[in-house]
Amino acid sequence: MRSILIHVDSDHAFEARVQTSLDLARAFQAHVTFLQAIPYELGVPGDAYGAMITEAAVAFQEAADRVRSELEARLAREDLAWDWCQLDGWSKVIVNRRSALSDLVVLGPHQPFDAKGAPSPLVSDVALHSRTPLLLVPEETRAFEFDRPAIVAWNGSLESAHALRAAVPLLREMAGVVLVEVTDPEPKEQPALPSLEGAEYLARHDVRCEIVAISQEGSVAETLSDAASVRKAGLLVMGAYGHSRSLEWAFGGVTRQLLARPPLPIFAAH
Repeated sequence: MRSILIHVDSDHAFEARVQTSLDLARAFQAHVTFLQAIPYELGVPGDAYGAMITEAAVAFQEAADRVRSELEARLAREDLAWDWCQLDGWSKVIVNRRSALSDLVVLGPHQPFDAKGAPSPLVSDVALHSRTPLLLVPEETRAFEFDRPAIVAWNGSLESAHALRAAVPLLREMAGVVLVEVTDPEPKEQPALPSLEGAEYLARHDVRCEIVAISQEGSVAETLSDAASVRKAGLLVMGAYGHSRSLEWAFGGVTRQLLARPPLPIFAAH
C-alpha cells in the first residue's frame, strides 16, 4: 500500500481522515495525494443565474484555498511524501478517475455543510464504480489503531473475497483478525466460498485469523457492529454492494446501513 488518495472537503470527518491517512502513510511508507475538487460552472455574462453561480464559484475557491494553506503548513512538518491536487469539477467524477492509480481512497461518511449528517453519495459512488478499495473514516476517529483487531465480514460472496484480498496489507499489521460469518436463522443456500477458504487464503499470506459464526440478531449490519464493539476492533473489512445499488437502497442493504453510519473505520471493496 504505497499510494493513498484522500478526498479533501469541509465535512466534520475531514480531520479524522487526515490523521488516519498520515498514520497509514507512516506505517507503509506511502505517498499521500490530497485531492480537492472545486465544483462550479462558469456563469454566462448578463444572466442573473450565471452571475450567482460565478459568485458561488469565487466563494468555493476562497474556502478551498484556506483549507489548502492551513493543511500545507501542517504537512510541511511531517516527514512523509505527499502532494496536493486541486481540480475543477464534481467530486465523484474526479475521485473515481484519480483512484485508478491509487491503492486506497480515504473518504468521510457524510455530506459537508449538512447539520443532519446525511450520508455522502460520493461514498456509494466510489464503492460501486471504482476498482480501488475505500477506507471510510468516522468523525470520532483520532488515529488508525493498529493495536486493535480487525473484523472481516464474510458471506462467501465474490465481493467479500475481493475485500479480503485487497485488505491483506492492512490485516498483516493489525493486532489480530477475526473472520465473522453472520448466520441466517433460515439459510436459503450455502455460501459459494466457505469461511474456511477465506482463512486458508489469509494463512498463505502469513495472516492468522479466527473464524467466528454469529447468529443474526436484528439486521446483519447491527450484528456486525456489535461483533466489532465486543472485540474492540479497530477496522471492519467488508464487500460492498453484493446486490445492485437500487436493491440495496430499497431493502436497506448491509452496505448502505454501515456506510451511512460507520461505527468504526470501514475498508470496503466491490
